[in-house]
Amino acid sequence: MTDLPAAGDVLGTPASVARMVPAMDAKTDELRAAHDVLAEFYADRLAGALDRMPADRAVLGLFGESVLAAGLGTVVADVGCGTGRLEPYLAARGLSPRGVDLSPEMIRVARRDYPGFGFDVADVRDLPFPAASLAGVVCWYSLMFLAPADRPAAFGELARVVKPGGYLVTAFKAGDSTRRRAGRSTGLGVEFDIYWLAPQDMERPVTEAGFTTTFWGGRAAEGEEGSPQGYLIARRS
Repeated sequence: MTDLPAAGDVLGTPASVARMVPAMDAKTDELRAAHDVLAEFYADRLAGALDRMPADRAVLGLFGESVLAAGLGTVVADVGCGTGRLEPYLAARGLSPRGVDLSPEMIRVARRDYPGFGFDVADVRDLPFPAASLAGVVCWYSLMFLAPADRPAAFGELARVVKPGGYLVTAFKAGDSTRRRAGRSTGLGVEFDIYWLAPQDMERPVTEAGFTTTFWGGRAAEGEEGSPQGYLIARRS
């Protein structure tokens, strides 16, 4: 792991102090509370998962190569980083990742398990990065929790923090874009809204925010996955 400053240091505040999350609506509060409960479950279940996912590694690798080729620096944000599992892989490809997540408990676990990286609590609609300060953003299965009304603000924030010529990469569950309730299958007593997005519904807010698609991909569902998986890389115009 690289010796990176914590996200708090980037913001000019002590790394030990989690950034305060803005006042939230009931659905956002439900999502945060559920993922606080799920943090240890995800840390255990997803440990080493990337090693078993060649398509995910390939897309993240392509994103990393694209960022480095753009010559805009190496600092990228992992937005919705969860337990921080992507940070070592991104760092091994020459990037300098900073993780942010809505769930304080996810951030606590990420700091514990990956202490060489910076993590902070934040909402995708209010990111703790200056305008045009990042070479790219990673949104790995994190944008599918956004209700339609929240997408313009969220994608606008992603566009705001990425330098012109920088990149966005996202992975998502592909479906019909209708609202679903998730969490019950974990047996942990949590539920929250999720959207398995149709590819065009994933691409539309990306392009409307000022990105241009450079790569589309997908794969069939495997194992216990309930849907095909989609991938998108886009460049900030």
